[in-house]
Amino acid sequence: MAGRLIPMPSLARRLLRRLALTLVAVWGAATLAFAGMRLVPGDPARVIAGGVQANATPEVLDAIRDQYGLREPVLVQYGVFAGRLLRGDLGGSYQLNQPVSGVILDQLGPTVALAAGAAALGFTLAVAVALVTAGRPHGRAVSRALEFGSISTPNFWIGVLLLAVFSFRLHWFPVIGDGGLRSLVLPSVALALPIAGVLAQVTREGLERALDQPFAVTARARGATENRIRLRHALRHAALPVLTLSGWALGELLAGAVVVETVFARQGLGHVVVAAVRGRDFPVVTGVVVLSALTFSLINIVLDLLYRLVDPRMRPEPA
Repeated sequence: MAGRLIPMPSLARRLLRRLALTLVAVWGAATLAFAGMRLVPGDPARVIAGGVQANATPEVLDAIRDQYGLREPVLVQYGVFAGRLLRGDLGGSYQLNQPVSGVILDQLGPTVALAAGAAALGFTLAVAVALVTAGRPHGRAVSRALEFGSISTPNFWIGVLLLAVFSFRLHWFPVIGDGGLRSLVLPSVALALPIAGVLAQVTREGLERALDQPFAVTARARGATENRIRLRHALRHAALPVLTLSGWALGELLAGAVVVETVFARQGLGHVVVAAVRGRDFPVVTGVVVLSALTFSLINIVLDLLYRLVDPRMRPEPA
């Protein structure tokens, strides 16, 4: 039994390597966000002062530049930014006059709820469709048409169609807002359908390959039902490529949440990002980028460990 587990020294070394790569990835994402926002045309001091409409005096603008270090060379500004980041300080929002960490935490809950609901729905739909259609030519043809439609349709267009049918015409769900579970249904569907289309294709192909393997033939010879073979034996083999794509799928959910939250007028990080980009609120944009890079990297570490647990071939031989 012990030989089936991953040796702790090997696991620890791999975790340390992945964590080191995670730090590099987060640092690179933060650096790119810093550079990208500095390349946007315009005067950050005027944005902080309230925009062109505020008609800030030169004295006020000079005071803002001194307060935020905007007179310093870009490399000096980057050094200050890097030092704060090492301390876990994301700075303060120019527009909201609050710590960026507080702004993100205030809006993180609705985005996590939306992404979690969409992930659960997307994976459930993918597995259900794959189990029903794998190895069945007619069902597979219909499923492929639906999958292609869901994959090729943007999230925002799916959201608009769902609103038109289920909110404006049938009045089953609220049009906008965050009023409980009912308001979460349509955004979750809009976010989940493109992911479900891709995962259903991969899961079905994995199931069809597994159903032709010798273990499936042996199980049939022993009298096992087709449903038992699919659920108990073939699905585990089909889960391997799905795990490989799960990191991409969760990343797509986080990126798509920005669009979906905007379409459905939901609170969340998407709303924060859109407002920060429009207002050139550099610290907020950078903070969200750092959070996204960290989340994506940690998700991939977890998936890598799960992959090794599911697939015995990935486990090193015992000493």
